[in-house]
Amino acid sequence: MTNETELIEQLKRGDETAFKAIVEQWKDMVHNTILGIVQNETEAEDLAQDVFIKVFEKINTFKGDSKFSTWLYRIATTTALDHLRSKKRKKRFGFLQSLGGGNDEKESIPDFHHPGVSLDNKERAAVLFKAIDSLPENQKTAYTLHKLEGLSYRDVSEVLNTTVSAVESLMSRANQNLRKELEEYYNKHYR
Repeated sequence: MTNETELIEQLKRGDETAFKAIVEQWKDMVHNTILGIVQNETEAEDLAQDVFIKVFEKINTFKGDSKFSTWLYRIATTTALDHLRSKKRKKRFGFLQSLGGGNDEKESIPDFHHPGVSLDNKERAAVLFKAIDSLPENQKTAYTLHKLEGLSYRDVSEVLNTTVSAVESLMSRANQNLRKELEEYYNKHYR
């Protein structure tokens, strides 16, 4: 078994076997991270492939100052967030085109299965993911990395390139916003 440092060095030399080993080792983590952010299975699969293409193309920029997983999380979250920003721009453009067209879009609860959620809690999980999706981008990312991916505040701070106290603040605000959003949902649907 080749260790991570050797795999990275082999990949820097263009070794396809090392690339396949890295993809195999990290594909679930990358997919789950992206899925937690974009909340769409098909998009998450496509974006995960994009992440590994970026890893292959940019491996020479990895200097080893941080853990490889941190570097990979950073690429995954940036790719997912860039995708969401692009979708929002397209949505705004579509909205402008449809002004006067009466295009009714119903609010929907995401229909996907995140590996971190048991199937018997699917309905509640869908409500939670809809609430997570309503968070501001930085809170959503911190929450996803910490709660869904299980990263420590320190690891989240490295991925987001910020301080631990900033992550604590993001998590506190995310929890407050989620509490408010979920209370509103349950008051509306279960009272």
